[in-house]
Amino acid sequence: MKITGAKVIVCCPSRNFVTLKIETEAGIHGLGDATLNGRELAVVAFLEEYCIPALLGRDARQIEDVWHYFYRGVYWRRGAVSMAALSAIDLALWDIKGKALDTPVYNLLGGRSRDAVLVYAHATGDSLASAVESAARCAEAGYRAIRIQAAVPGLTDTYGVAKGKVPYEPAKRGLAVEERWDTARYLSFLPTLFAEARQQLGPDVHLLHDVHHRCTPIEAARLAKQLEPYHLWWLEDPVAGELQEGLRLIRQHSTTPIAIGEVFNTIYDYTTLITEQLIDFVRMPPAHGGGITHLMKVAALAGVYHVRTGFHGATDISPVGMAASLHVDVTINNFGIQEHMPHQEIVSEVFDVGYQFERGVMVLDERPGLGVEIDEEQAAKFPYRAAALPVNRLTDGTLWHW
Repeated sequence: MKITGAKVIVCCPSRNFVTLKIETEAGIHGLGDATLNGRELAVVAFLEEYCIPALLGRDARQIEDVWHYFYRGVYWRRGAVSMAALSAIDLALWDIKGKALDTPVYNLLGGRSRDAVLVYAHATGDSLASAVESAARCAEAGYRAIRIQAAVPGLTDTYGVAKGKVPYEPAKRGLAVEERWDTARYLSFLPTLFAEARQQLGPDVHLLHDVHHRCTPIEAARLAKQLEPYHLWWLEDPVAGELQEGLRLIRQHSTTPIAIGEVFNTIYDYTTLITEQLIDFVRMPPAHGGGITHLMKVAALAGVYHVRTGFHGATDISPVGMAASLHVDVTINNFGIQEHMPHQEIVSEVFDVGYQFERGVMVLDERPGLGVEIDEEQAAKFPYRAAALPVNRLTDGTLWHW
């Protein structure tokens, strides 16, 4: 089944999405998610200039070979842009194969291991009280797992906290906004937040929190230790992932579970963390981590070391990417949890999906392939709009992690 054409569809129904559409001589097409938040057009250029010309004429059924062609067949490997492009190619080919065989992709990965996928919600607030109230509303909506982020007293900005009543939206129009950060204030505040959240929500709701890489290893170790009484499902990205030795220090001081890696893009980012059991959850999603082909390998390695998955699933993953994550989630034995941040309603004008939320879980239907289609005419009504993630500085002006 030769690939006869491919194109990139860029649209912005509430936020930017990049979708790769691969066409075959059999009249079957597949979709892949190439969205890279804040760097979308870099991936578009990489696909159009380098990948699509090399795809034409290849057999769409040979997914493994195509994957290695685009990974091993180049000298400059890895990196967010090239791996987002490779992810899109891989997802589109799995979509084609599922449609050709008239079956959902999860049946090609080994079949279902579970009936539905446990997901977690996002609760945020501009104060401790409003954040806990937001979490309570999530619990009322049926979520059994809730990530809580709250504005830190004394700081004008706290990344990950929604402004007013608008949905959580980290990418802002135009150039990057500069925000200020104070780790000492954060470390003093957070245990109080989770003490109140646990008291109000009870023992049965799973609580999660994202540090956004903003602590040093010893600060993260202190925080993880202080949060132990509140039994977090996980503490996410407590330190920057580049210095993996930092996770050893956290492990030495705390039993709070650690999740990391939504900014990772290959298995080689994870080998030390997995084999030394320095983490508990893998966050790299198929849409950024080399597609389904690569993530199945990562999940297999992680499972040997009792590490589970918790793929990134914010709204900077398109419906195509979310569907890919769910097909892996429903299949693998060492699934842990799936991030769920609902897209705004306007997104459904462009994408038709085969999954839905039902009281704390996501359910996949029986559509063949990934189960997502794009309306290109509708997509054209929402042209690309430049947006960027913020830049973080300490209160003295020093550029910092976020």
